[in-house]
Amino acid sequence: MSVRRLAVAVVASLLVWAAWVQAGMPTVTHEGRAYVELARVAASLQKTKLDAPAASTRAHLRSGDRVVTLTRNWAQVLVDGKPVLLDAPVRVKRGVWLVPESFVDRVVPALTRVAAVAQAEITLEEVRVRSYPSFTRIVVETSAPIAHRIETSGPKEARIRLTGLSSGAHAEELQDGLIAEVRLERAGADGLLRVVFEGTGGTIRATTLVDPPRLVLDVSRPVEPAARAGRERLTPLRTIVLDAGHGGHDSGAVGPTGLMEKDLVLDVTRRVGKLVDERLGIKVRFTRDTDHFVTLRDRTSFANRERADLFVSIHANAHRETATDGVETYFLSSEATDSAARQVAALENGVVQLESPASRGNGGKTDLVRMILWDLAQSEFQMESSRLAEVVHDSMTQTLRISNRGVKQAGFYVLGGAAMPAILIEIGFVTNPREEKRLKDSRYRDDIARAILTGLTEYKKNWDERARTP
Repeated sequence: MSVRRLAVAVVASLLVWAAWVQAGMPTVTHEGRAYVELARVAASLQKTKLDAPAASTRAHLRSGDRVVTLTRNWAQVLVDGKPVLLDAPVRVKRGVWLVPESFVDRVVPALTRVAAVAQAEITLEEVRVRSYPSFTRIVVETSAPIAHRIETSGPKEARIRLTGLSSGAHAEELQDGLIAEVRLERAGADGLLRVVFEGTGGTIRATTLVDPPRLVLDVSRPVEPAARAGRERLTPLRTIVLDAGHGGHDSGAVGPTGLMEKDLVLDVTRRVGKLVDERLGIKVRFTRDTDHFVTLRDRTSFANRERADLFVSIHANAHRETATDGVETYFLSSEATDSAARQVAALENGVVQLESPASRGNGGKTDLVRMILWDLAQSEFQMESSRLAEVVHDSMTQTLRISNRGVKQAGFYVLGGAAMPAILIEIGFVTNPREEKRLKDSRYRDDIARAILTGLTEYKKNWDERARTP
Protein backbone atom coordinates (compact mmCIF):
# COMPACT_ATOMS: atom_id res chain seq x y z
CA MET A 1 0.00 0.00 0.00
CA SER A 2 1.34 3.45 -0.91
CA VAL A 3 1.89 6.07 1.77
CA ARG A 4 -0.98 8.14 0.33
CA ARG A 5 -3.41 5.21 0.34
CA LEU A 6 -2.32 4.26 3.86
CA ALA A 7 -2.92 7.82 5.04
CA VAL A 8 -6.38 7.88 3.45
CA ALA A 9 -7.26 4.56 5.10
CA VAL A 10 -6.06 5.73 8.48
CA VAL A 11 -7.99 9.01 8.24
CA ALA A 12 -11.16 7.22 7.14
CA SER A 13 -10.94 4.74 10.00
CA LEU A 14 -10.25 7.50 12.51
CA LEU A 15 -13.29 9.42 11.29
CA VAL A 16 -15.46 6.37 11.84
CA TRP A 17 -13.94 5.94 15.29
CA ALA A 18 -14.37 9.63 16.18
CA ALA A 19 -18.04 9.51 15.18
CA TRP A 20 -18.53 6.48 17.41
CA VAL A 21 -16.92 8.21 20.39
CA GLN A 22 -18.88 11.43 19.86
CA ALA A 23 -22.12 9.46 19.94
CA GLY A 24 -21.37 8.90 23.62
CA MET A 25 -21.83 5.75 25.64
CA PRO A 26 -23.80 6.08 28.90
CA THR A 27 -21.74 4.77 31.80
CA VAL A 28 -22.69 3.13 35.08
CA THR A 29 -20.63 3.18 38.23
CA HIS A 30 -19.66 -0.20 39.67
CA GLU A 31 -17.12 -0.69 42.47
CA GLY A 32 -16.13 2.96 42.07
CA ARG A 33 -15.31 2.61 38.35
CA ALA A 34 -17.06 3.73 35.18
CA TYR A 35 -18.46 0.83 33.15
CA VAL A 36 -20.34 0.59 29.85
CA GLU A 37 -23.06 -1.94 29.11
CA LEU A 38 -21.67 -4.46 26.64
CA ALA A 39 -25.02 -4.60 24.83
CA ARG A 40 -24.81 -0.84 24.12
CA VAL A 41 -21.33 -1.25 22.69
CA ALA A 42 -22.55 -4.04 20.41
CA ALA A 43 -25.60 -2.03 19.31
CA SER A 44 -23.42 0.94 18.33
CA LEU A 45 -21.26 -1.12 15.98
CA GLN A 46 -22.32 -2.20 12.52
CA LYS A 47 -22.81 -5.89 11.74
CA THR A 48 -22.02 -6.89 15.30
CA LYS A 49 -23.61 -9.78 17.19
CA LEU A 50 -23.48 -10.30 20.95
CA ASP A 51 -23.81 -13.61 22.76
CA ALA A 52 -23.79 -12.80 26.49
CA PRO A 53 -25.98 -15.12 28.61
CA ALA A 54 -26.47 -13.71 32.10
CA ALA A 55 -25.62 -17.03 33.78
CA SER A 56 -22.58 -17.82 31.65
CA THR A 57 -18.95 -17.21 32.61
CA ARG A 58 -18.13 -16.10 29.04
CA ALA A 59 -19.55 -13.75 26.43
CA HIS A 60 -18.70 -13.36 22.74
CA LEU A 61 -18.84 -10.22 20.60
CA ARG A 62 -18.64 -10.88 16.85
CA SER A 63 -18.06 -8.11 14.34
CA GLY A 64 -17.57 -9.37 10.81
CA ASP A 65 -14.71 -11.86 11.03
CA ARG A 66 -13.48 -10.51 14.38
CA VAL A 67 -14.36 -12.29 17.63
CA VAL A 68 -13.94 -10.87 21.13
CA THR A 69 -14.18 -13.33 24.03
CA LEU A 70 -14.91 -11.89 27.47
CA THR A 71 -14.72 -13.78 30.78
CA ARG A 72 -16.67 -12.75 33.85
CA ASN A 73 -14.42 -11.15 36.53
CA TRP A 74 -11.34 -11.12 34.25
CA ALA A 75 -9.43 -8.00 33.23
CA GLN A 76 -8.24 -9.78 30.08
CA VAL A 77 -10.25 -10.29 26.89
CA LEU A 78 -9.30 -12.18 23.75
CA VAL A 79 -9.50 -10.49 20.35
CA ASP A 80 -9.25 -13.23 17.73
CA GLY A 81 -7.50 -15.34 20.35
CA LYS A 82 -4.96 -12.66 21.29
CA PRO A 83 -5.06 -11.27 24.86
CA VAL A 84 -5.85 -7.61 25.44
CA LEU A 85 -5.61 -6.26 28.99
CA LEU A 86 -8.16 -3.85 30.43
CA ASP A 87 -7.76 -1.60 33.46
CA ALA A 88 -10.56 -3.37 35.36
CA PRO A 89 -12.28 -6.76 35.23
CA VAL A 90 -15.40 -7.48 33.20
CA ARG A 91 -18.43 -7.67 35.50
CA VAL A 92 -22.00 -8.97 35.36
CA LYS A 93 -24.47 -6.96 37.43
CA ARG A 94 -28.11 -8.05 37.67
CA GLY A 95 -27.64 -10.13 34.54
CA VAL A 96 -26.12 -7.26 32.53
CA TRP A 97 -22.57 -7.60 31.19
CA LEU A 98 -20.45 -4.54 31.93
CA VAL A 99 -17.07 -3.60 30.47
CA PRO A 100 -14.71 -0.88 31.75
CA GLU A 101 -14.28 2.24 29.63
CA SER A 102 -10.83 1.01 28.61
CA PHE A 103 -12.66 -1.61 26.51
CA VAL A 104 -13.78 1.24 24.27
CA ASP A 105 -10.20 2.48 23.83
CA ARG A 106 -8.40 -0.84 23.52
CA VAL A 107 -10.85 -3.23 21.85
CA VAL A 108 -13.43 -1.30 19.83
CA PRO A 109 -10.80 0.22 17.48
CA ALA A 110 -9.89 -3.31 16.41
CA LEU A 111 -13.55 -4.00 15.62
CA THR A 112 -13.90 -0.77 13.65
CA ARG A 113 -10.75 -1.69 11.78
CA VAL A 114 -8.66 1.35 12.68
CA ALA A 115 -5.56 0.99 10.54
CA ALA A 116 -2.23 0.74 12.28
CA VAL A 117 0.18 3.57 11.63
CA ALA A 118 3.52 2.39 10.29
CA GLN A 119 5.92 1.56 13.13
CA ALA A 120 9.48 2.68 13.55
CA GLU A 121 12.15 0.01 13.40
CA ILE A 122 11.65 -2.72 15.97
CA THR A 123 14.43 -3.50 18.44
CA LEU A 124 14.90 -6.20 21.05
CA GLU A 125 14.24 -5.13 24.64
CA GLU A 126 14.72 -8.40 26.50
CA VAL A 127 14.50 -12.21 26.34
CA ARG A 128 13.26 -14.05 29.43
CA VAL A 129 13.05 -17.79 30.00
CA ARG A 130 11.43 -19.66 32.87
CA SER A 131 10.68 -23.35 33.50
CA TYR A 132 7.43 -24.70 34.92
CA PRO A 133 6.41 -28.30 35.73
CA SER A 134 4.58 -28.87 32.44
CA PHE A 135 6.08 -26.26 30.13
CA THR A 136 8.88 -23.76 29.57
CA ARG A 137 8.03 -20.15 28.77
CA ILE A 138 10.14 -17.98 26.47
CA VAL A 139 9.30 -14.28 26.30
CA VAL A 140 10.70 -11.98 23.63
CA GLU A 141 9.97 -8.37 24.50
CA THR A 142 10.38 -5.81 21.72
CA SER A 143 10.10 -2.05 21.28
CA ALA A 144 6.90 -2.45 19.21
CA PRO A 145 4.53 -5.27 18.21
CA ILE A 146 6.23 -7.76 15.92
CA ALA A 147 5.04 -10.42 13.49
CA HIS A 148 6.36 -13.96 13.86
CA ARG A 149 6.32 -17.23 11.97
CA ILE A 150 7.19 -20.69 13.27
CA GLU A 151 9.36 -21.97 10.44
CA THR A 152 10.23 -25.38 11.84
CA SER A 153 9.32 -27.33 14.96
CA GLY A 154 11.11 -30.64 14.84
CA PRO A 155 12.30 -33.19 17.40
CA LYS A 156 15.68 -31.48 17.84
CA GLU A 157 15.06 -27.79 17.24
CA ALA A 158 12.36 -25.18 16.65
CA ARG A 159 12.96 -21.98 14.67
CA ILE A 160 10.77 -18.91 14.94
CA ARG A 161 11.30 -15.97 12.57
CA LEU A 162 10.70 -12.50 14.03
CA THR A 163 9.88 -10.33 11.05
CA GLY A 164 11.59 -6.95 10.94
CA LEU A 165 13.50 -7.27 14.21
CA SER A 166 16.28 -4.84 13.37
CA SER A 167 18.68 -5.54 16.22
CA GLY A 168 19.38 -7.71 19.24
CA ALA A 169 20.89 -11.10 20.02
CA HIS A 170 20.61 -13.49 22.95
CA ALA A 171 22.04 -16.87 24.01
CA GLU A 172 21.06 -18.79 27.12
CA GLU A 173 21.73 -22.36 28.24
CA LEU A 174 18.74 -23.81 30.06
CA GLN A 175 19.12 -27.60 30.51
CA ASP A 176 15.73 -27.94 32.23
CA GLY A 177 14.97 -31.40 30.92
CA LEU A 178 13.12 -30.04 27.89
CA ILE A 179 15.17 -27.22 26.38
CA ALA A 180 18.94 -27.24 26.18
CA GLU A 181 19.45 -23.75 24.79
CA VAL A 182 17.65 -20.66 23.52
CA ARG A 183 19.41 -18.45 20.94
CA LEU A 184 18.29 -15.34 19.10
CA GLU A 185 20.35 -14.65 15.98
CA ARG A 186 20.29 -12.30 12.99
CA ALA A 187 18.71 -13.60 9.78
CA GLY A 188 18.95 -10.86 7.18
CA ALA A 189 16.43 -8.15 8.08
CA ASP A 190 14.78 -10.41 10.67
CA GLY A 191 15.59 -12.13 13.93
CA LEU A 192 15.67 -15.94 14.20
CA LEU A 193 14.87 -17.53 17.54
CA ARG A 194 16.27 -21.06 17.84
CA VAL A 195 14.98 -23.39 20.57
CA VAL A 196 17.26 -26.42 20.93
CA PHE A 197 15.67 -29.40 22.69
CA GLU A 198 17.46 -31.80 25.02
CA GLY A 199 15.45 -34.82 23.92
CA THR A 200 12.05 -35.04 22.27
CA GLY A 201 10.77 -31.68 21.09
CA GLY A 202 7.78 -30.06 22.74
CA THR A 203 4.65 -28.47 21.31
CA ILE A 204 4.86 -24.68 20.90
CA ARG A 205 1.99 -22.29 21.57
CA ALA A 206 2.64 -18.68 20.56
CA THR A 207 0.80 -15.66 21.98
CA THR A 208 1.37 -11.96 21.35
CA LEU A 209 0.72 -9.53 24.19
CA VAL A 210 0.86 -5.76 24.55
CA ASP A 211 1.94 -3.20 27.12
CA PRO A 212 4.79 -3.95 26.73
CA PRO A 213 4.81 -5.63 23.29
CA ARG A 214 6.05 -9.21 23.56
CA LEU A 215 5.87 -12.64 22.01
CA VAL A 216 5.22 -15.44 24.50
CA LEU A 217 6.18 -18.98 23.50
CA ASP A 218 4.96 -21.79 25.75
CA VAL A 219 6.81 -25.02 24.97
CA SER A 220 4.89 -27.97 26.45
CA ARG A 221 6.70 -31.03 27.72
CA PRO A 222 5.86 -34.25 25.86
CA VAL A 223 3.18 -36.20 27.74
CA GLU A 224 2.34 -39.89 27.46
CA PRO A 225 -1.21 -40.57 26.15
CA ALA A 226 -2.36 -42.09 29.46
CA ALA A 227 -1.07 -39.11 31.41
CA ARG A 228 -2.66 -36.71 28.93
CA ALA A 229 -6.04 -38.38 29.40
CA GLY A 230 -5.67 -38.06 33.16
CA ARG A 231 -5.00 -34.32 32.87
CA GLU A 232 -8.33 -33.71 31.18
CA ARG A 233 -10.02 -33.78 34.58
CA LEU A 234 -9.04 -32.42 37.96
CA THR A 235 -6.75 -34.60 40.04
CA PRO A 236 -7.00 -34.70 43.86
CA LEU A 237 -5.32 -31.91 45.84
CA ARG A 238 -2.14 -33.37 47.28
CA THR A 239 0.24 -30.53 48.15
CA ILE A 240 -0.13 -26.97 49.37
CA VAL A 241 2.73 -24.49 49.75
CA LEU A 242 2.26 -21.95 52.53
CA ASP A 243 4.31 -18.80 52.20
CA ALA A 244 5.03 -16.59 55.21
CA GLY A 245 5.84 -13.15 53.82
CA HIS A 246 9.10 -11.27 54.38
CA GLY A 247 11.70 -12.66 56.86
CA GLY A 248 15.34 -12.18 57.84
CA HIS A 249 16.56 -8.65 57.16
CA ASP A 250 13.12 -7.83 55.71
CA SER A 251 10.84 -7.12 58.67
CA GLY A 252 7.83 -6.13 56.57
CA ALA A 253 5.34 -3.76 58.17
CA VAL A 254 5.95 -2.71 61.78
CA GLY A 255 3.21 -1.80 64.27
CA PRO A 256 3.22 1.15 66.70
CA THR A 257 4.42 -1.07 69.57
CA GLY A 258 6.95 -2.95 67.46
CA LEU A 259 5.01 -5.97 66.14
CA MET A 260 6.87 -7.05 62.99
CA GLU A 261 4.97 -8.51 60.07
CA LYS A 262 7.65 -11.16 59.44
CA ASP A 263 7.19 -12.64 62.94
CA LEU A 264 3.40 -12.43 62.93
CA VAL A 265 2.88 -14.12 59.57
CA LEU A 266 5.46 -16.84 60.27
CA ASP A 267 3.58 -17.79 63.43
CA VAL A 268 0.17 -17.74 61.71
CA THR A 269 1.50 -19.70 58.73
CA ARG A 270 2.86 -22.41 61.02
CA ARG A 271 -0.52 -22.66 62.75
CA VAL A 272 -2.31 -22.96 59.40
CA GLY A 273 0.16 -25.63 58.28
CA LYS A 274 -0.39 -27.69 61.42
CA LEU A 275 -4.18 -27.60 61.00
CA VAL A 276 -4.03 -28.46 57.30
CA ASP A 277 -1.70 -31.38 57.99
CA GLU A 278 -3.92 -32.73 60.78
CA ARG A 279 -7.37 -32.21 59.27
CA LEU A 280 -7.14 -32.08 55.48
CA GLY A 281 -4.64 -34.82 54.81
CA ILE A 282 -2.75 -32.62 52.35
CA LYS A 283 1.03 -32.46 52.28
CA VAL A 284 2.20 -29.07 53.55
CA ARG A 285 5.39 -27.34 52.47
CA PHE A 286 6.67 -23.98 53.74
CA THR A 287 8.70 -21.48 51.73
CA ARG A 288 10.25 -20.59 55.08
CA ASP A 289 9.69 -22.04 58.55
CA THR A 290 12.33 -19.93 60.31
CA ASP A 291 13.25 -16.25 60.37
CA HIS A 292 15.27 -16.07 57.17
CA PHE A 293 15.00 -14.12 53.93
CA VAL A 294 13.59 -15.71 50.76
CA THR A 295 13.47 -13.80 47.47
CA LEU A 296 10.06 -13.25 45.93
CA ARG A 297 10.90 -15.28 42.86
CA ASP A 298 12.27 -18.21 44.89
CA ARG A 299 8.98 -18.56 46.75
CA THR A 300 6.93 -19.57 43.72
CA SER A 301 9.89 -21.40 42.17
CA PHE A 302 9.87 -23.58 45.30
CA ALA A 303 6.14 -24.22 44.86
CA ASN A 304 6.72 -25.17 41.23
CA ARG A 305 9.50 -27.60 42.16
CA GLU A 306 7.24 -29.19 44.79
CA ARG A 307 4.52 -29.51 42.13
CA ALA A 308 2.13 -27.85 44.55
CA ASP A 309 -1.59 -27.78 43.81
CA LEU A 310 -2.16 -24.54 45.76
CA PHE A 311 -0.02 -21.58 46.85
CA VAL A 312 -1.13 -19.37 49.75
CA SER A 313 0.97 -16.37 50.76
CA ILE A 314 0.19 -14.83 54.15
CA HIS A 315 0.96 -11.17 54.92
CA ALA A 316 -0.08 -8.32 57.19
CA ASN A 317 -1.03 -4.90 55.93
CA ALA A 318 0.10 -1.33 56.61
CA HIS A 319 -1.38 2.11 55.95
CA ARG A 320 -0.35 5.68 56.71
CA GLU A 321 -3.81 6.25 58.22
CA THR A 322 -3.66 4.30 61.47
CA ALA A 323 -7.45 3.86 61.64
CA THR A 324 -7.42 1.69 58.50
CA ASP A 325 -8.33 -1.91 59.35
CA GLY A 326 -9.70 -5.11 57.90
CA VAL A 327 -8.80 -8.19 55.90
CA GLU A 328 -8.40 -8.43 52.12
CA THR A 329 -7.46 -11.25 49.79
CA TYR A 330 -5.75 -10.97 46.42
CA PHE A 331 -5.17 -12.97 43.29
CA LEU A 332 -2.86 -11.98 40.47
CA SER A 333 -3.88 -9.62 37.71
CA SER A 334 -2.01 -7.29 35.41
CA GLU A 335 -4.33 -4.49 36.51
CA ALA A 336 -5.16 -3.59 40.09
CA THR A 337 -8.80 -3.48 41.21
CA ASP A 338 -8.32 0.06 42.52
CA SER A 339 -5.65 2.50 43.63
CA ALA A 340 -5.60 1.02 47.15
CA ALA A 341 -4.92 -2.45 45.75
CA ARG A 342 -2.17 -0.98 43.56
CA GLN A 343 -0.55 0.59 46.62
CA VAL A 344 -0.66 -2.67 48.59
CA ALA A 345 1.01 -4.52 45.70
CA ALA A 346 3.66 -1.80 45.40
CA LEU A 347 4.38 -2.10 49.12
CA GLU A 348 4.78 -5.88 49.00
CA ASN A 349 6.74 -5.74 45.73
CA GLY A 350 9.15 -3.27 47.30
CA VAL A 351 10.86 -6.27 48.92
CA VAL A 352 12.67 -6.78 45.62
CA GLN A 353 14.82 -3.76 46.51
CA LEU A 354 16.23 -5.79 49.42
CA GLU A 355 17.32 -8.61 47.15
CA SER A 356 20.80 -8.85 45.72
CA PRO A 357 21.17 -7.73 42.09
CA ALA A 358 22.02 -11.29 41.04
CA SER A 359 18.84 -12.71 42.54
CA ARG A 360 16.69 -10.09 40.81
CA GLY A 361 17.87 -11.16 37.39
CA ASN A 362 18.07 -8.85 34.38
CA GLY A 363 21.23 -7.29 35.76
CA GLY A 364 19.42 -5.83 38.75
CA LYS A 365 16.59 -4.41 36.64
CA THR A 366 13.54 -3.72 38.78
CA ASP A 367 10.75 -2.96 36.33
CA LEU A 368 8.14 -4.61 38.52
CA VAL A 369 5.38 -4.74 35.93
CA ARG A 370 7.53 -7.03 33.83
CA MET A 371 8.86 -9.04 36.77
CA ILE A 372 5.52 -9.50 38.53
CA LEU A 373 3.53 -10.98 35.70
CA TRP A 374 6.07 -13.21 34.03
CA ASP A 375 3.87 -12.58 31.03
CA LEU A 376 0.70 -13.84 32.61
CA ALA A 377 2.07 -17.14 33.85
CA GLN A 378 -0.96 -17.11 36.15
CA SER A 379 -3.48 -16.45 33.37
CA GLU A 380 -4.52 -20.09 32.99
CA PHE A 381 -5.05 -20.32 36.77
CA GLN A 382 -6.71 -16.93 37.21
CA MET A 383 -10.28 -18.21 37.40
CA GLU A 384 -9.29 -20.91 39.90
CA SER A 385 -7.25 -18.39 41.92
CA SER A 386 -10.29 -16.12 42.00
CA ARG A 387 -12.43 -19.00 43.27
CA LEU A 388 -9.89 -19.87 45.97
CA ALA A 389 -9.63 -16.23 47.06
CA GLU A 390 -13.41 -15.85 47.34
CA VAL A 391 -13.86 -19.00 49.44
CA VAL A 392 -10.99 -18.30 51.85
CA HIS A 393 -11.93 -14.63 52.17
CA ASP A 394 -15.58 -15.41 52.91
CA SER A 395 -14.50 -17.80 55.65
CA MET A 396 -12.27 -15.18 57.27
CA THR A 397 -14.83 -12.37 57.19
CA GLN A 398 -17.61 -14.60 58.51
CA THR A 399 -15.45 -16.02 61.33
CA LEU A 400 -13.42 -13.02 62.48
CA ARG A 401 -14.85 -9.79 63.83
CA ILE A 402 -13.00 -7.68 61.31
CA SER A 403 -13.79 -5.26 58.49
CA ASN A 404 -14.28 -6.85 55.07
CA ARG A 405 -12.09 -5.09 52.50
CA GLY A 406 -12.99 -7.55 49.76
CA VAL A 407 -11.35 -9.83 47.23
CA LYS A 408 -9.14 -7.84 44.87
CA GLN A 409 -6.77 -8.17 41.96
CA ALA A 410 -3.28 -6.70 41.76
CA GLY A 411 0.17 -7.36 40.33
CA PHE A 412 1.92 -9.16 43.17
CA TYR A 413 5.37 -10.35 42.12
CA VAL A 414 5.27 -13.19 44.68
CA LEU A 415 2.26 -14.72 42.86
CA GLY A 416 3.55 -14.16 39.34
CA GLY A 417 5.54 -17.33 38.79
CA ALA A 418 3.14 -19.79 40.41
CA ALA A 419 2.07 -22.63 38.10
CA MET A 420 -1.00 -23.33 40.23
CA PRO A 421 -3.92 -21.41 41.81
CA ALA A 422 -2.34 -18.78 44.07
CA ILE A 423 -3.62 -16.15 46.48
CA LEU A 424 -2.22 -13.60 48.92
CA ILE A 425 -4.03 -12.89 52.22
CA GLU A 426 -3.56 -9.66 54.16
CA ILE A 427 -4.74 -10.80 57.61
CA GLY A 428 -4.94 -7.31 59.18
CA PHE A 429 -3.22 -3.96 59.62
CA VAL A 430 -0.33 -3.95 62.07
CA THR A 431 -0.26 -0.15 61.78
CA ASN A 432 -3.68 0.07 63.44
CA PRO A 433 -3.07 0.12 67.25
CA ARG A 434 -6.32 -1.73 68.03
CA GLU A 435 -5.74 -4.33 65.34
CA GLU A 436 -2.08 -4.73 66.28
CA LYS A 437 -3.19 -5.60 69.83
CA ARG A 438 -5.49 -8.34 68.50
CA LEU A 439 -2.82 -9.68 66.17
CA LYS A 440 -0.48 -10.10 69.14
CA ASP A 441 -3.00 -12.36 70.89
CA SER A 442 -2.22 -16.07 70.50
CA ARG A 443 -5.92 -16.99 70.62
CA TYR A 444 -6.73 -14.55 67.83
CA ARG A 445 -3.94 -16.01 65.73
CA ASP A 446 -5.54 -19.42 66.25
CA ASP A 447 -8.84 -17.93 65.07
CA ILE A 448 -7.15 -16.63 61.90
CA ALA A 449 -5.56 -20.02 61.23
CA ARG A 450 -8.88 -21.84 61.76
CA ALA A 451 -10.66 -19.39 59.47
CA ILE A 452 -8.12 -20.00 56.69
CA LEU A 453 -8.42 -23.77 57.28
CA THR A 454 -12.22 -23.56 56.97
CA GLY A 455 -11.86 -21.78 53.65
CA LEU A 456 -9.34 -24.31 52.36
CA THR A 457 -11.62 -27.13 53.50
CA GLU A 458 -14.56 -25.68 51.60
CA TYR A 459 -12.41 -25.16 48.52
CA LYS A 460 -11.10 -28.74 48.69
CA LYS A 461 -14.66 -30.06 49.02
CA ASN A 462 -15.71 -28.16 45.91
CA TRP A 463 -12.55 -29.28 44.08
CA ASP A 464 -13.17 -32.94 44.96
CA GLU A 465 -16.75 -32.74 43.75
CA ARG A 466 -15.59 -31.33 40.41
CA ALA A 467 -12.82 -33.93 40.21
CA ARG A 468 -15.40 -36.73 40.54
CA THR A 469 -17.55 -35.25 37.79
CA PRO A 470 -16.76 -36.92 34.42
